[in-house]
Amino acid sequence: MARFEPQSTDIGRERAILVGVDHGGVGDWTVEESLGELRRLAETGGAQVVQVVTQRLDRPVPKTYIGSGKVVEIAALVDSLEADVVIFDDELTPSQQSNLEHALGEPTKVIDRTALILDIFGMHARTRAGRLQVQLAQLQYVLPRLRGMWSHLVGEQTRGGIGSRFGQGESQLEVDRRLVRRRIATLREELRRLERQRDVQSKARWESGIYRVALVGYTNAGKSTLLNRLTGSDVYVQDELFATLDPTTRSLDLEEGRKVTITDTVGFIQKLPTTLIEAFKSTLSEVLAADLILKVVDASDQQAHKELAAVDGVLGEIGASEIRSVVVYNKCDLIDEEARRALAVSHPDAVQISALEGQGIKGLLYRVAQEASLGDETMTVLVPYERGALISMVHERCQIIREEYVQGGLMATLRASRRIGDYLAPYVVRDEP
Repeated sequence: MARFEPQSTDIGRERAILVGVDHGGVGDWTVEESLGELRRLAETGGAQVVQVVTQRLDRPVPKTYIGSGKVVEIAALVDSLEADVVIFDDELTPSQQSNLEHALGEPTKVIDRTALILDIFGMHARTRAGRLQVQLAQLQYVLPRLRGMWSHLVGEQTRGGIGSRFGQGESQLEVDRRLVRRRIATLREELRRLERQRDVQSKARWESGIYRVALVGYTNAGKSTLLNRLTGSDVYVQDELFATLDPTTRSLDLEEGRKVTITDTVGFIQKLPTTLIEAFKSTLSEVLAADLILKVVDASDQQAHKELAAVDGVLGEIGASEIRSVVVYNKCDLIDEEARRALAVSHPDAVQISALEGQGIKGLLYRVAQEASLGDETMTVLVPYERGALISMVHERCQIIREEYVQGGLMATLRASRRIGDYLAPYVVRDEP
């Protein structure tokens, strides 16, 4: 068993009521669209959605997020529908969550979108780094909510009598807080250690001159399917949200002879919890280290443009907005010719593909090759035979125009990136125009 295991609240097919608040057009997503996504999240988490409730509010109610009348309505629905859990589409404060649970009564759970996403991440984390990152995010979420977990002991103090003078509720609360903070500190140190190892690997890839491509996109946009199609790998693919969490890197040889790496990263989502962005910084660093970002979009999704905006928002949060990028519309086999023409007009620089069917893959590879060749220098070099590693680099990292083996070594006219050009500079015979 791993030293740190992410905790999942999944206990089977629970009956769920979803709750959303319409803030009057604030934000890009309508409450119906956002609740539709929340339904998919709930189903991915193993729940059966039995009712959806909405309320129009200009601003959340401080005590219970929704109005008191709506709380009474949901309590009645919980009883009549035998609901196990009520899931709010927006993040609740610890006091709001506690007040709602008290109003709805035990054993009904009240959770928010953040808790649901953390639960799904706990189910899907497979690597050690992934499990550590998920548990860190879970503990950061739980820490401010510990008081509600000991409310029964705190309540005993208010009644007086034997035992009330010791403040067992507050004492236990402080003990738990110290334990959680200690675990958070331990997890952060473990993740820093893993990040240092990843930095060493990333630096080695950078020094090798390999062009690095990162796949980013909304969850379930088909990034893993695309990675499999491009590289012939067998990364886990499932039609569910956040099917894969851990970054996977594979190498690919372009037709011109250049080798690149392609990394599949964790999927994004609107209202992505801040705790997750913080906890997954080491994973998201794979995006920051990329030379090119492919933004994979599900062309068949009606919210495709909003999902792309959500992806751009997260890229901005992690400081990756300035990295060169190409928009890749996936699942184009699921839309008609008219829709494909409309995409071509509205996004002329984007690439249209179907990773599942293999449509448009050659065009995508050509585009990647074009991007990888930007800034390349043409040169002729004579690399001595004793520099075997450099000769291998020439064959793996450069576009060779012509080559021959002569007495002094490998004579080659080639196109190389600036990084590789620095390594080859001492062996340049003549610069090509």
